[in-house]
Parts: sequence; structure tokens; C-alpha cells
Amino acid sequence: MNAMNAMNVPQTKIAVVTGAGSGIGRAVAVELLRTGWSVALAGRRTETLEETAALAPEGPSIAVRTDVSRPDDVATLFAAVRDRFGRLDLLFNNAGTFGPGGVPLEELPYDAWRHVVDTNLNGAFLCAQAAYRQMKEQDPQGGRIINNGSISAHTPRPQSIAYTATKHALTGLTKSLSLDGRPYRIACGQIDIGNAATDMTERMRTGTLQPNGELAVEPVMDVADVARTVRHMAELPLEANVQFATVLATTMPYVGRG
Repeated sequence: MNAMNAMNVPQTKIAVVTGAGSGIGRAVAVELLRTGWSVALAGRRTETLEETAALAPEGPSIAVRTDVSRPDDVATLFAAVRDRFGRLDLLFNNAGTFGPGGVPLEELPYDAWRHVVDTNLNGAFLCAQAAYRQMKEQDPQGGRIINNGSISAHTPRPQSIAYTATKHALTGLTKSLSLDGRPYRIACGQIDIGNAATDMTERMRTGTLQPNGELAVEPVMDVADVARTVRHMAELPLEANVQFATVLATTMPYVGRG
């Protein structure tokens, strides 16, 4: 689709969702598609992105295979959004990995550390930078970036140093984006999620390591509740912003975790 035709796309809001092939990313993408958004689905596996699109066939979407840690992949993703939709209103910066679980700090391989940093932090930066550029240059100017922080942006779990470090860093990324975006009507907020029921949190239902060294089953919540919260944040006017939101299973061991 050329630029002129792209501008004739019905005036729905346009979003990019990374990590859209599963879990929280899939739930948010489907929520947006079912409520009138057009969504670019980004992830490492085209087949899972197509499965996400099939869950909300009524919503206009494109699937773009993307490794967010690779600058060329990110550039291709945002070029596809420009070509297909003509503008960008929202980036949900969600792609992430926990890394190897149950590995003591002193035994964590550097390659494993680097993979988590490249995905969770460098990938979030690359996508935010690309979205920022597009939102700054488009007419009308502006848009919104929502970063998926995690409860681990506040409080670590045992044996999670790489994940925790990157999620703490995302808070700094969120604050800097929020500040630097002010002159261009680019709002940025962060959602910190605790124990949404996804494949990534499956171990919570069978027992996960606690700070006292015991294994304990933890409660989870419906991922649809996270998706609705993201949509609420996304649909605010740009004059209003949810800077930080924490959504968690009510009785999970977070307050007073350790």
C-alpha cells in the first residue's frame, strides 16, 4: 500500500505489539483488535503471530517476524507499519524472556545474561526508538509507548538477576521516554504485572522458589484483566497518562515478598 492509500485507511488507532505470538502480548493484541484497533503483530515465529490474528479476524492486522534484539528486524517492522497503516498511535513494548530458571548467580553463563539483556532491554530500546521517531515525524504528531515492566521492576525473585536487572532498567527507560517525548506529544507509561496466567507463569501453579528457600504454589490472575488495563492506558487522550500501573493476582506474595 502506498503512502497516499495508507492515509485513506479508516481512522482507527494503529498499534504495534511485540511478543504478540503468546501470553500477555497475544492477549493485548486480541483485546485491541476486538475493540477497533489495527495491530501490527511482532514476534519471532510467524505461525504463532498468525494464530493470534485468527483469534480476532474482525480486526485489521499484519504479522511481521521480528527479533527485537536485531536493529534490522526492528527497522523492517516499523517500515511495514508505515507502509500498511500510514501512522502509529501505540507501541506495547512487551517482548521479553525470563532466561534460565533455577540457576545460581555464580553459575549463570554470560551468554544467558546477554540474551536476556538483548531481548528485554536492548529490544525495548530499539522498538521505543523506532516508535519515537515515527511518532515525532508523523502528522498529527504524537503517540503512546507502554512498556511491560513486571513486578520484578520493583522486587526480585530468587535466582533472577538478569531478568530483574533488565526490568529495573525498563523503569529508567520509561521515565526517560516520558520526559523526552513531552515536546512531541509522545506519552510513555509502564505496566508492572504479577502472575498473569500464561505459559511463562505455569510454574507458579506447581510451586516456585521463595526467598526463604521453600517452594510454594502462587495464585495467578486472568491475563484478560491485564489486556483490559493496557487498553485503558492506551485509549486515554495524550493529555493524560498512566505513568505506572501495577496489576497483580491479589494474594500473590509481592507485598512483603521477602
